[in-house]
Amino acid sequence: MPENHGAEAKQRRVKNSWLALAVLIVLSPLLVALIVVFAVAWALSAVALHLLALILWVPVGRRVLFVYSNSPIWKAHIESEILPRLPSTAAVLNWSERARWSSWSLSVWLFRFYGGTRQYNPLALVLRPWRGPKLFRFWRAFRDYKHGKLEPLRSLEEAFFHAIEAGEARTRARQ
Repeated sequence: MPENHGAEAKQRRVKNSWLALAVLIVLSPLLVALIVVFAVAWALSAVALHLLALILWVPVGRRVLFVYSNSPIWKAHIESEILPRLPSTAAVLNWSERARWSSWSLSVWLFRFYGGTRQYNPLALVLRPWRGPKLFRFWRAFRDYKHGKLEPLRSLEEAFFHAIEAGEARTRARQ
């Protein structure tokens, strides 16, 4: 009798597998449609946010968003080496003070949309009018910096400041 029970269990598993496959096949067009809707919504959000930034920020010369925190790993370096070199129009957010951020701030919207959920702090964003924003994620470079590897941070900082200067040069050329 136990052998018969094992055969019945196996038959049920096979039947359930076929049932699950049938349900998946029937629902797959709905899943694909849902994925397409979410992808289109994300793309429209990205375009709308970028246009909003271009309309509100670029006319006043703001093209840079920099986000950091009070981490002992990077706070002193950022405040002495990076922040002083940012354009005076740059938007700066301190993640450690996020409880005081305005939920209606374009800076906060840009950070939340483009920052993601990993390696989002420290982060820099440079707006580029006819392309998407250029993101610079500093977390990994500061991790290396903490372990005595200075080159990744220097290289990333150089690329970041080059992107800022290139944007400012394009703006001056248009004027």
